[in-house]
Amino acid sequence: MSGRDLARPTTTKLPGILAASRVPRLLGTLTYVVGTVDLLTGLLHSWRVHLHGLTEVLPGALSDAAAAATVVSGIFLIVLGHSLKRRKRRAWRAAVVLLSVSVVLHVIKTEPAAAVASLVGLALLVRYRAEFRALGDPSTRWRAVRAFVLLLVLSVVFGVVVLWLNRRDVVGGFPGFADLVRELGLGMVGLDGPLTFTRDRSADIVGSLLLGLGLMMLLTPAYLALRPPEPRPSLTDDDEARLRDLVGRHGDSLAYFNTRRDKSVVWSASGKAAVAYRVVSGVMLASGDPVGDPEAWPGAIQAFLAEAGAHAWTPAVLGCSEQAGTVWVRETGFSALELGDEAVVDASTFTLAGRPMRNVRQMVGRVARAGYAVEVCRVRDVTDDVRDRALADAAAWRSSATERGFSMALGRLLEQADPECVFVAARQDGVVRAFLQFVPWGTDGMSLDVMRRDATADAGLNELMITETLAAAPGLGVQRVSLNFAAFRSVLERGGKLGAGPVLRAWRSVLLFASRWLQIESLYRFNAKFQPQWQPRFLVYPSASDLPRVGLAALEAEAFLTWPKLGRLGGRA
Repeated sequence: MSGRDLARPTTTKLPGILAASRVPRLLGTLTYVVGTVDLLTGLLHSWRVHLHGLTEVLPGALSDAAAAATVVSGIFLIVLGHSLKRRKRRAWRAAVVLLSVSVVLHVIKTEPAAAVASLVGLALLVRYRAEFRALGDPSTRWRAVRAFVLLLVLSVVFGVVVLWLNRRDVVGGFPGFADLVRELGLGMVGLDGPLTFTRDRSADIVGSLLLGLGLMMLLTPAYLALRPPEPRPSLTDDDEARLRDLVGRHGDSLAYFNTRRDKSVVWSASGKAAVAYRVVSGVMLASGDPVGDPEAWPGAIQAFLAEAGAHAWTPAVLGCSEQAGTVWVRETGFSALELGDEAVVDASTFTLAGRPMRNVRQMVGRVARAGYAVEVCRVRDVTDDVRDRALADAAAWRSSATERGFSMALGRLLEQADPECVFVAARQDGVVRAFLQFVPWGTDGMSLDVMRRDATADAGLNELMITETLAAAPGLGVQRVSLNFAAFRSVLERGGKLGAGPVLRAWRSVLLFASRWLQIESLYRFNAKFQPQWQPRFLVYPSASDLPRVGLAALEAEAFLTWPKLGRLGGRA
């Protein structure tokens, strides 16, 4: 593994007490603190027992309601803290309202220190309001279902805490599970539960808090569900047509994968280059090299950064070549980390002859004698029957229910929109037992997209299909063939050699352990059989502090990291 950290652009300073680039982060952190204070002052009974002045004038229920409202306000402020750090305008508006409410509530509860903290946060948000200009994220109504589940969990947890803090005033002590569930459920809709309290004040506090939590749990998802959904990222027909034109004239081996329908695209001002991307967990993740003329790449990169800045997304690039990585680092001041190597074979010189290819030659010969035959053709020549059978087999042979891929996968199979793709099928007794799909790479190359095999087929069948494809490539006008990507290949290769240092050996051991699930070593070994040229691929990211978040977003985009689904109550997410 290797990386580079280059100097960052200098930060413009704002007049006043805070630097411009640090304002959102600091105020987001302050909002976390104020929210936590609100939460504690609302929940902890010992913080509310010494009420002076106002409690002699205002009814006790008013101060109890203020405590309940403070809890709700604190929860919302904690939730808003992250969005404020991302400079979200909507979060700023909501935080201003909540902090204003928080000041009033703390005054009612005669908590001067907490009131001052809220007031300071409010004043700073107003003072630096120009810093919060980022647009909202794309979303769907499915978000309302997730919000309801999250708020339900939070409401139950805080409701249990409230009852536990007031357990000494509950007749019979802390309730059992059934009574606890009934008390929480009825209290969140404003009704009396089965519990009896020895003091009216405790009953008022618990009732107000549970009602406040219930309102928060119900009203927030209702708002999310009723607001107009924003469009999901996708390629327009015009974008796809323009991308296909550039892909055909400018050749990165991963360029064709940018025609995936689940990506969006930004263009340089000249229209001669574009960057395809997807937003994953607040990370604007570009894939591969910019598409188009390398001279126009800086313009496309600047458009990409402007879009990321407008939404406060974290910009990053997954799987770019060394040439593109150099341009990205030069134009942005970002850092680059070597992810691994792409295996590229020169089909015009490939041969099974020679001692290095002995094992592959023997394996291929054995599988061929078992009655397997390989057919190589363009997708436009595939019949409907073969297409339908392949689609069914692809789903049946897939190792998991999740379709993986983002930067190095097309996400569709044997579509008429991709007539120049190459389809390779291996048959035994007329039955397809495995197949491959390759996508075009410029004018004289192709890149491996899909590899599917029946688990009961003979070992070595993939090697047979690859060698037959390489043999047929010149007849298809193909000279360069890109195979699988080998993650952290240099670590696996150098870490096992004599003289490797302890850090390299330890990192290699981690990769070998992870290979039990992610096939890191097996892909490297498979690719190495064909004596390829290794082309490094890089991850480009803003700073070391952003790397964990970018890494998780990359794993999620490639579907190596998947989150549990909540069913289909809200339709497709």
